[in-house]
Amino acid sequence: MNAALHTERLSDVAELNPRLVESLENDTLVSFVPMSAVTAETASTTSGEERQYRDVSKGYTPFLNGDVLVAKITPCFENGKIAQARLTHRFGFGSTEFHVVRPRAGRADSRYLLHFLRQQNIRLAGERRMTGSAGQRRVPEKFLAELEISIPPLPEQRRIAEVLDRAEALRAKRRAALAQLDTLTQSIFLNLFGDPRTNPRDFLVRRLSELIRENDRINYGVVQPGDDFDEGVPLVRVADLVDGRVDHRSLKQIAPAIESTYTRSRLRGDEILVVCVGYSIGVVAIVGQAEKGFNIARAVARIPLSHSTDRAFMAAYLQTDFVQHYFANELRTVAQPTLNIKQLAETPVMLPPFPLQQQFAGDVAAVDKLKSAHRASLAKLDALFASLQHRAFRGEL
Repeated sequence: MNAALHTERLSDVAELNPRLVESLENDTLVSFVPMSAVTAETASTTSGEERQYRDVSKGYTPFLNGDVLVAKITPCFENGKIAQARLTHRFGFGSTEFHVVRPRAGRADSRYLLHFLRQQNIRLAGERRMTGSAGQRRVPEKFLAELEISIPPLPEQRRIAEVLDRAEALRAKRRAALAQLDTLTQSIFLNLFGDPRTNPRDFLVRRLSELIRENDRINYGVVQPGDDFDEGVPLVRVADLVDGRVDHRSLKQIAPAIESTYTRSRLRGDEILVVCVGYSIGVVAIVGQAEKGFNIARAVARIPLSHSTDRAFMAAYLQTDFVQHYFANELRTVAQPTLNIKQLAETPVMLPPFPLQQQFAGDVAAVDKLKSAHRASLAKLDALFASLQHRAFRGEL
């Protein structure tokens, strides 16, 4: 790091989880931001909902328009749910699983703090500092408070934030193109098969459990993310399910001696994975031969389909509005939202003839070729952005 660079603790330049000091009337309209309204990719919030103060004055986290929100619970923190609140009202309230970071006047810029906190090294360090039991692990406020951040003058902070914002905008355009291709896949699905909600072609309907290969079953991962080993078995977590595939870039590894006790969740390279715990329930990914021998974390379910059901078809089917609404309606919430194996196994599946499924798979393969080109471009932009981040907070940008 530049020896002349001035650094301070984050708590010196920003307030952490500040209390609401203003007095609001009960009928004051405020913005309400659930965890689902935070978008990791764009580092912002959706407009959220509009509520009266009386409805959110207790049991929710208060913040102001422009504050930085940091999801503290697993897996939301690892998934990058760190964003700037973009509200329709000055006052906002939201999930108790947010840390709020508010820059002190004249000391720090919100966008500068946002980009600092979204660095991969910060997120990995926060993950290591999490406390709590399985499924309820959280990043403590103390971790944020003690972070050392370079603090140039405010005009320089804003210049750096603007450079990173422009680079992020390029990444956003590429992600938008990929999202359009995802929409195309769903359009192809509906054209071939119709809406599963009405099943207009009167296809057979089976439970998902009836489509599993012989002598196998749907099951959760049973391995908890723990220490990361330099040489071990790759562990697929919720954060590793990206764009319908397993992203290898941030995989953790677990000790072979530990993994060997969890053979039932070991991947064979031909399954479908579905997130069943937390705030990303319903996210789907196809496992390929590149993931053979990997294992999966507890929040992920493994679906080993028989050879009479096409995986590309099933992956698209599980992402239809009909199935996603089914998942949402079946959720059990104790400590956090959970879709259990019985509920997943009973998912109703509209089952077209296998040749028609294969036709769909061929169409999807053509779309995937386009996706691959966009992913390659996005990977280059991601590398550029990471380099800019690294240089920015070393005083080299």
